[in-house]
Amino acid sequence: MIQPLPPSRPGQVIGLLGGSFDPPHSGHLHISREALRRFGLDRVWWLVSPGNPLKRHGPAPLPDRMAAARALADHPRIAVTDIEARLGTRYTAQTLAAVTAICPGRRFVWLMGADNLAQFHRWQDWRGIIERVPVGVLARPGQRISARLSPAARIYAQARIKGRASHLLGRARAPAWCFVNVPMTGISSSDLRARERGADHAAQAEK
Repeated sequence: MIQPLPPSRPGQVIGLLGGSFDPPHSGHLHISREALRRFGLDRVWWLVSPGNPLKRHGPAPLPDRMAAARALADHPRIAVTDIEARLGTRYTAQTLAAVTAICPGRRFVWLMGADNLAQFHRWQDWRGIIERVPVGVLARPGQRISARLSPAARIYAQARIKGRASHLLGRARAPAWCFVNVPMTGISSSDLRARERGADHAAQAEK
């Protein structure tokens, strides 16, 4: 039996931020807050995935990542869910199809960093994603140009909502996407993992 998703009601606009959150960090919280403000969202749900099909090595155990994400997401409009593990979906397109079926009457927006837009055309059924829900893209350091020149951005150029009208994204009919420049932190989960490995090596060397 699938456990319920975070509370919501028909008519709400909900941003979905997927990822391994390995580990979750202040950058996740920052882009979530910016997305709430810039895209006119009522809620943001963090979809903590069992694993990323594009990454070779598996993440830390899901319960650990869920606990860390919930501890970090100390915001009344941000919720954390492991719905992908409960549904058994492997790809974002599958998850979106299931979530929109489970939650009729809600409007969903898929959220991603600009680095993900640059490789969006590599995702399983990526066209199905952008044809199903609007996509909100938040700029990250060093990724603006590559994202805007990406295959997805070129193919769906006519579906782009200008940044100054970003608040309209949540009510837009798919396909629709919006790219916004926001003050971004350069921190990433991979940076944190590298720091942790370095600290572990240093500790071992001192023994």
